[in-house]
Amino acid sequence: MVPTTEATDRIELVFSLFDADGNGYLERADFDLMSNRVVAAVPAAQEAVKDRLAGAFRRYGETLLTELDANGDGRVSPEEFTSVVLNPQRFDGAVDEFAEALAAMGDPDGDGFVARPEFVALMIAIGFARPNIEALFEAFGPDGQDRVRVSTWADAIRDYYRPEKSGIAGDHLVPRP
Repeated sequence: MVPTTEATDRIELVFSLFDADGNGYLERADFDLMSNRVVAAVPAAQEAVKDRLAGAFRRYGETLLTELDANGDGRVSPEEFTSVVLNPQRFDGAVDEFAEALAAMGDPDGDGFVARPEFVALMIAIGFARPNIEALFEAFGPDGQDRVRVSTWADAIRDYYRPEKSGIAGDHLVPRP
């Protein structure tokens, strides 16, 4: 399956965000840095939810390093990342766990909804730009209390990594000239 242009753009962006230390490669330390930033973004979240997200980041990073490090150098290059991350058969399990844990982190009171402030805080901690975050939240169709369902966000995260998808809510995260 040939990825859509939008899918390739999304993956290039997420690589740059996961490269938390900015050295051009994904390494175990990048996922630790990202995990710490994102877990700290919602202080009101329950410890079990924070631990779940930290564990999901750790396993996500381990999966990437195990599956994508084609040359065995202990890190993942942009080329290694792009060649595999858009392969659903190899990557769906890690994406599912990450999607569920991140979306749950945005629901500190456990009511099944993510309010805009928590959503924005988490997405800024990941590294997305505020205007793109706001556009994404609006694309989800927030309710009258300015919230979206946890499941809506989790499904959008899964869609973000689908190579055949274009015109999805997650495309709002990619800056356009």
